[in-house]
Amino acid sequence: MPDKKYEITVSARTTFIPDQSDTDNGRYVFAYTITITNTGNVPAQLVSRHWVITDANNQVQEVRGMGVVGEQPLLRPRESFEYTSGTAIATPVGTMRGSYQMVAEDGVRFDVSIPEFTLSMPRVLH
Repeated sequence: MPDKKYEITVSARTTFIPDQSDTDNGRYVFAYTITITNTGNVPAQLVSRHWVITDANNQVQEVRGMGVVGEQPLLRPRESFEYTSGTAIATPVGTMRGSYQMVAEDGVRFDVSIPEFTLSMPRVLH
């Protein structure tokens, strides 16, 4: 059986924000809510993030930074942390993916993959 010591599950929900968007000038703003759950058995702290945001024209923005929404949450086994943030892209549809860099209580550093999710203005994807 594989070692489940360092295991974090990430899920995402997205929402188009029309009142912050300027679709005539190619600005599409999306909020995304991320839920991070420690499904392993060692407490681990999220220390940094790396996002790859791609629009429909294959323009890529990379975002790196410490923590998420100004926090570096410590997740004990079975604990979750949820936050909402946002991004703007130049097309009605795009994708986001990335990783979180974690440090376990025992000092082990590991990366958690953030599965790709779609940013989509309503009624653009059928």
